[in-house]
Amino acid sequence: MAEDCTHDCSSCGENCPSRTAESLKKKPHELSSVKKVIAVVSGKGGVGKSMTSALLSIASQNKGYITALMDADVTGPSIPRMLGIHKRAMGSDDAILPVVSESGIQVMSMNVLLEKEDDPVVWRGALISGTVLQFWTDVIWNEVDYMFVDMPPGTGDVPLTVFQSMPVDGIIIVTTPQDLVGMIVQKAVNMAEMMNIPILGIVENMSYITCPDCGRKISVFGESCVDALALEHGIPVVAKVPIDSKLTQFADSGRLEEWENNYLSEFFDKIDENLKKKK
Repeated sequence: MAEDCTHDCSSCGENCPSRTAESLKKKPHELSSVKKVIAVVSGKGGVGKSMTSALLSIASQNKGYITALMDADVTGPSIPRMLGIHKRAMGSDDAILPVVSESGIQVMSMNVLLEKEDDPVVWRGALISGTVLQFWTDVIWNEVDYMFVDMPPGTGDVPLTVFQSMPVDGIIIVTTPQDLVGMIVQKAVNMAEMMNIPILGIVENMSYITCPDCGRKISVFGESCVDALALEHGIPVVAKVPIDSKLTQFADSGRLEEWENNYLSEFFDKIDENLKKKK
């Protein structure tokens, strides 16, 4: 350890001999308790990350786990609307309390802190990253078994902050069945490897549409290659979510927790089982 080390790793350079991955981790609020943290990521936007995060949180809560959902997409928060949350978060000078959904999911999002839901957040990257970090350090998460973090797209400031500062147990990659899928998955895989975080599974959204007359699955965006990609990268669990207008209607109306056909329920069970095996 350097003789003049201040033990404040945020102020030192990458080549500091005292700087380690664990030393960068930030402690949650002293009254918080979070057992598992899973980040939901993608190399690009518009693939259904927020829907995936919400459905996984609902599946976890329905299985009897105490569940939290952190909306880390500060400039494009959509989680509260999907869960029908319109009230603002409460707190004091020392802490913020998450808003609790109808089914009991603890939620923190920029939209529960704004005066108006449609107020834009016009901030630079450092301020956005700092806000996400405060979602971890300043919010009292109450006895949480599973926390899902809905990440903004890409591999920029916020993902880096989350991966370096929070004890992430694994990531779930979200994609769609299009030609660019290989590159998108590869970016997410490469970042996970750089940060030494395991990939728990991959979700392919808009995978197909079911014909209402004959029940045949139609691949609107071409045949899926997600299974081959998962095999190539050693990703253990795969889920394919169809295009479903009714699911979209439930999300748009804030009634997603009422949706009975949760496409990611079995996917969550497999993730849960795999994480228990690693204990």
